[in-house]
Amino acid sequence: MVTATPSKHALSTRRADFATVPEAIAYAARGETGLNFYSGKGELTESLTYARLYDEALPLARRMLAKGLVKGDRVAIIAESDGDFMRAFAACQFAGLVPAPMPLPAAFGGKDAYIDHIRRMIQGADAAAALSPAALADWLCAAADGLGLKAVGTLAVFDGVEAGNIALPVVTPDDLCYLQFSSGSTRFPLGVAVTQRALMANAHAITHHGLGITGNDRCVSWLPLYHDMGLVGFLLTPLVCQVSIDYLPTREFARRPLLWLSLISRNGGTLSYSPSFGYELAARRAETASTEGIDLSTWRGAGIGGDMVRPRVLRKFAETFAPRGFRAEALVPSYGMAEASLALSFAPLDTGLVTDLVDLDRLENDAVAERPGAGTVRSREFVLNGPVLPGHALQVRDPDGDVLGERQVGRLFARGPSLMREYFNRPEETAAVLSPDGWLDTGDLGYLCDGQIVITGRAKDLILVNGRNIWPQDLEWSAEHAVEQLRSGDVVAFSVDGEGGEQVLVLVQCRPTQADARAALATQVQGVLRAAHGLEVKVVLVPTHSLPQTSSGKLSRTKARQMYLAGAFGPDATVAA
Repeated sequence: MVTATPSKHALSTRRADFATVPEAIAYAARGETGLNFYSGKGELTESLTYARLYDEALPLARRMLAKGLVKGDRVAIIAESDGDFMRAFAACQFAGLVPAPMPLPAAFGGKDAYIDHIRRMIQGADAAAALSPAALADWLCAAADGLGLKAVGTLAVFDGVEAGNIALPVVTPDDLCYLQFSSGSTRFPLGVAVTQRALMANAHAITHHGLGITGNDRCVSWLPLYHDMGLVGFLLTPLVCQVSIDYLPTREFARRPLLWLSLISRNGGTLSYSPSFGYELAARRAETASTEGIDLSTWRGAGIGGDMVRPRVLRKFAETFAPRGFRAEALVPSYGMAEASLALSFAPLDTGLVTDLVDLDRLENDAVAERPGAGTVRSREFVLNGPVLPGHALQVRDPDGDVLGERQVGRLFARGPSLMREYFNRPEETAAVLSPDGWLDTGDLGYLCDGQIVITGRAKDLILVNGRNIWPQDLEWSAEHAVEQLRSGDVVAFSVDGEGGEQVLVLVQCRPTQADARAALATQVQGVLRAAHGLEVKVVLVPTHSLPQTSSGKLSRTKARQMYLAGAFGPDATVAA
């Protein structure tokens, strides 16, 4: 019978005070904690202690080198949530190789599109080897065909390789730890090159100042390991603190979201993260499925990240699961990105959601986050994501580069020891976002409120209409909230060039097939946005599951716009503005 690794251990806890990940794995191997992998039925399929991970990764690292790989080579790895991914990743660390986690097929709409995508990732990483789980080995071989890699396939490609007495290289803090591909929400994914030093700086800040991780913590995650929140937040950071982790495959969470909460309950999980949609999916499922036996009283850090934080969704979750021991104060909004390893800010612990209500007209017309007054007609609630982490800095700048004061909306720039070294082998793209003096253009818009970071949206997604700055998520959320049959992710908004200037389009995933029901839905969405935002929009009804997502599960407005302009959705079923 497989037994999960314990939460507590006799080993003295060290909190991210290592120079490198190999050093951290070697220390964790002296204890009893480790990694636990569960099936979609909630069965523990493998328990991989850090000790066993260390024992198996070292000889694998030597076989990798014996296969012809050399220190600094990139190894592309399809990131399944299983023990083999962990072994491959850890072996790369000890061999001085640079793992480049790649996504699973779910977000790519078919075999050919997926193979093409990971082929470009392999090329973008200039990888010397590519690894996958057995179920995807044939697809990986197709993607790597003709690229001249030294090893392609499952970990079995290293079986029987005679390693002899090959010495493992010295891994230094300035060596690359991994390549993290960006989600591709606004562009083709770029390889974010993160050094051992940057990763450790971010893990130290998360551990000491963000989540206050201790030897009593246990992590639970369904997040994909090819995304920074999964890889850094729920593999590397717990590992460098010797914390046990329970994993549920991402695809299984989508099918059975309450299993996530059951794992927290079963093993006394204390830390777990999700984008807003994960909390919404769990709360929605609880309306029709039993939550009997779930106890969330141990969950002290319920983090939110990876997308815009939706207060209504999180309040609904807290209300739904309060009878199961969930505390609203456990919610921890946060802000970050792969280019900063992971995190730039965390809301203070044990405070829950703190929001800022602003006059939406002033925000859209004057880029000022002013609190509502007597004459306010429309307002908007934003979530405070906490102050920037110690040792890091954040500025809000106007289009001329001047630093703005509190409650003035502008572009966010960050600096600190957690930042990436570069976009791998992409000097022009690197120079476009990373200045010589170390400031990163995050591409996000926002403002500071009482010293805390507030995100208003992505700069590239901003819609400009008659001098107004309109955030597409405001339109999307308004429609999804007001129209009962719509769910999160059913609506995407963007603008296109029209005869009279910018025309706002709203793509809506439509389930009804009857013409009158479809027309009624389009008319209702149009009326909601006219009333709530004073905006005339063109509504385009599209099939369910047709709106494009990034590999991390976020809607891609850029891709949706491209698809619309290319006629990918077929004849428009629209209601003209």
